[in-house]
Amino acid sequence: MRVEMLKKNHLLMIIAGLVLLNVLTIILFLTWPSLNEGNNETVATVGKKTVTRQDWLEEMEGKYGKETLKQLVNEKVIDEMADKYKVKISDQEITRELLMVKTMYGSDGVDAFSGEVNWKRQIKYNLMLEELLTRDVHFDEREMKKYYDENIRLYHIPDSYHVSQIVSKTKEEADQTLKELKNGSNFSVLAMERSIDKFSAEQGGDVGYINTEDGRFSPSFIEQVKKLKPGTWSEPIQKDTDFVIVLLHDKIKGKNYSYKEVKKQIRRQMALEQMDAPASAESLWKESDVEWFYGKDK
Repeated sequence: MRVEMLKKNHLLMIIAGLVLLNVLTIILFLTWPSLNEGNNETVATVGKKTVTRQDWLEEMEGKYGKETLKQLVNEKVIDEMADKYKVKISDQEITRELLMVKTMYGSDGVDAFSGEVNWKRQIKYNLMLEELLTRDVHFDEREMKKYYDENIRLYHIPDSYHVSQIVSKTKEEADQTLKELKNGSNFSVLAMERSIDKFSAEQGGDVGYINTEDGRFSPSFIEQVKKLKPGTWSEPIQKDTDFVIVLLHDKIKGKNYSYKEVKKQIRRQMALEQMDAPASAESLWKESDVEWFYGKDK
């Protein structure tokens, strides 16, 4: 349970970083024209009242400015400390973490939310931070191997399939939906309009990555999905009393990581479990002698 909580917190840190990155992008979009034109451009009107770009920018800065700036400072701190202590994260580690995020947490929004490049960037910063915070902690080899054996499922990625679905109550309704798909109707739009699974319908039918270990779909259902090629949909598949049309977006081939491949990750995880406070770059600010808009250090 402790390990699962650590992994969940790790994911939340990545997502938080991506949210702030998106906010920064918006702020830059707002301020860029002002470099040449000033901030009095009207961006909205309500009757005789106007909202200027400056009003918009000040509202954004008030709500998100401090946290966004803190994120930027944290990244600079991590870069500086990583250079100082010669901390490097391999592409293999980043790719492995991204696969785990996708398959373990159903993060189907990786491509839609910020894009895979930004996900990898944020994952890299998080792994560098963990390495910096735990760099002086060492464990006996036998302890680490025991940890690996006890948590081996964390280092196993099953074959996984990124799918969307349209769920119908009857075979007739599913057949009608299939006919419209073949005639060129948009899968996401039909899912939002017709799928009786409300949660996935709100996402345009997207249910993320599924596999035989997550319990949402039976092995026989997964077998039907396996036969599809990315970009194609299935005939109606019966699931309990309902009928499901599945669109396959992507396949991830499963992998079992050896102890040697995840040894560095295990050391970090064991060290983080012993920490009282959550991993934070702010604990490195003093060493980096940070000064910012809101005062010295943090």
